[in-house]
Amino acid sequence: MVIDLRPENASFRDAFYQLLRKELGAKPLGLDLSYALILGDFVGSDLGLRTPLYAQAMSGDKPFSTRGVWAPIFTATEQEELERLRLVCLESLAIPLPNSKDCRSLLATQSTPSSEIAVFRGVLTLVQTRFNGEVKFSNTFFLQSVDAQNATFLQSTNWTETRFSRPVSFSSANFQQASIFQGSIFFEKANFKKTKFQEPADFQSSIFEKTVNFNQATFKQLAKFSSVQWQGNADFSDVRFGNQAQFTKANFNQFLLLTEATFEQAVSFREAEFNQFVNLQGASILNQADFSDARFATEACLSVPGLTFNSNQAKILGNPGQIGKMFCIPTLLGNQNILRNLGQNFRQQQQVADANELEFTKQRLRLIELGRRLTAININSATVASLINLGFSATQAEAIAHRRLLKSFRNSTELLTLADIDLEKYTQLSDRLIVGEPLSIGEWLLQAWSWLALSVLLLLSGYGTNFWLVFGVGGVAIAYFGLLFWLVDRYRRLHPIPIIPTSYETISILMSFSVLEFLSLLAIFRNAEQPWLTLGCLLIIIVPVPIALLIRLYQQGRYHDLMDVSYFTEDGTFRQLRLLIGRLPVIPRNETFRERYMPLLCDRCWNWLNYYDFSLNNLLRLGFNDIRLRDEHLPGIISALAWYQWSLGVIYITLVLWTLSRTIPGLNLLIYLK
Repeated sequence: MVIDLRPENASFRDAFYQLLRKELGAKPLGLDLSYALILGDFVGSDLGLRTPLYAQAMSGDKPFSTRGVWAPIFTATEQEELERLRLVCLESLAIPLPNSKDCRSLLATQSTPSSEIAVFRGVLTLVQTRFNGEVKFSNTFFLQSVDAQNATFLQSTNWTETRFSRPVSFSSANFQQASIFQGSIFFEKANFKKTKFQEPADFQSSIFEKTVNFNQATFKQLAKFSSVQWQGNADFSDVRFGNQAQFTKANFNQFLLLTEATFEQAVSFREAEFNQFVNLQGASILNQADFSDARFATEACLSVPGLTFNSNQAKILGNPGQIGKMFCIPTLLGNQNILRNLGQNFRQQQQVADANELEFTKQRLRLIELGRRLTAININSATVASLINLGFSATQAEAIAHRRLLKSFRNSTELLTLADIDLEKYTQLSDRLIVGEPLSIGEWLLQAWSWLALSVLLLLSGYGTNFWLVFGVGGVAIAYFGLLFWLVDRYRRLHPIPIIPTSYETISILMSFSVLEFLSLLAIFRNAEQPWLTLGCLLIIIVPVPIALLIRLYQQGRYHDLMDVSYFTEDGTFRQLRLLIGRLPVIPRNETFRERYMPLLCDRCWNWLNYYDFSLNNLLRLGFNDIRLRDEHLPGIISALAWYQWSLGVIYITLVLWTLSRTIPGLNLLIYLK
């Protein structure tokens, strides 16, 4: 039908509203305008039952009761539905809703003219309805569902502070002018699937209590979702944002799905709060995505596998040192390009920590992939017995063997083309098998070495991305070797004449060792992703060989000349902070050097500091004095111990310089130019 509500048809328009308001207010009847053509403005709020909305006053110090006052015409069920609005308003005290008139009225104690709402008691059906004029449903409470599938709104629509008590559907609707849902509350599911918003869409300060579906919707102009509360899942899959999208200060309590979404212009999530992960798989960011000051719960992250993002044309913004930790990518395969682009994005913004975090993620995924190549079963070369042990049935293993005789598998998903293998079995075993050319023994050993070296780099330095972790690792090694050198030099024998340190020196070295180890371990546990594995890796490197040498030294005893003279000598011509890159741990045999290098004075109370200085020289090539081992009457085991630490020092100083060049902008140029 055609309903003419234009001003020139005023008599019919007035009768239309009067008759429908009377009938719809007296009984909970529905209104079906499906397939109708509405000419002129449609003021839907005038069809509802006008009712005051305020809380019941109480005596005493309580400003309002636990229930509101409603017109007696409403049934008990309808009053319970209306009371849900009051509960949401009470919750909004913690999260204020700007300009919410009905919430202010509900939390007041007296009725005012502005505290009335229009209650629509029945179902509203607008399937394929065409509105040629403006549509106004502001400050309306729908007690039943609203179905506006395939509806067309040629002019602006106003749903400001509208309350939808039951499911609402605007699926495939077409809003050709501005649509305003500001401050609305959706108590049940809201469906905007395939909806087209030709002009700005305003959902600011709205509340979605249940799941909301914007799947395949189109926003050609500005989309405002600022300060929206998303209590259920928010599905924006396959949505195309042709203009800016604003999610500033939004609160996502459940999952935010942006799978295959396209952002042609800037999108802002500034100060948004995410309690679950954000799925950006396959999404396209063509301009700028701003996550500045966004808050992420412990289990929340930005899932970006397959993200289309070109760092030369677009940007991702976020808090320096934080946003890089929020990206989660399950596998390296197919995601190397996005990791490279994200890293380049943050390096262009001088956010080195975030770029390094992504590099660490990339190398960690590479380590997992190397581990799978070494341990997983290759279905192109595994025997039938191996496939059965893996978990395939005998029939499935025979089918795999027969298939690869005809043609080798190119990827693991080709297993699903075999009739005997179902999706459940594939999902169960996919992580334990690989596809590729069989590895020879030499290739396997090379990959095993790559896996080991990468593991050590990740554990001890975060792959050159964490200077404080490297600092903690070096502190543990310096204190440990300093204690060992003090022990072999000062505690030599008990018989026949004891050569042992004084109690003061022993207490000093042990206390200083404890303090240095505590600070170094603190740096490790605060910065390492797996601190216990990092510590275990470090101990495997620095403990077995020195301890074995130490045990052998005390087993065989020491019988040589110059027993009362320290094994360590210092350069007596200088006392200053030095960078000793080319220094070796033992002095040359030339007589002139022996004259320059003088034995340590063991009777000085500060002598124990020299052993830390020697350990610092060996490991970091930096010290307050040039301390070395003497070349006369020196047990070979002590020399081996010093050379072992010196060899580790070559590796460590390389690791330090590499880490500094990656963590401090511009320092890499200085190091390379030097």
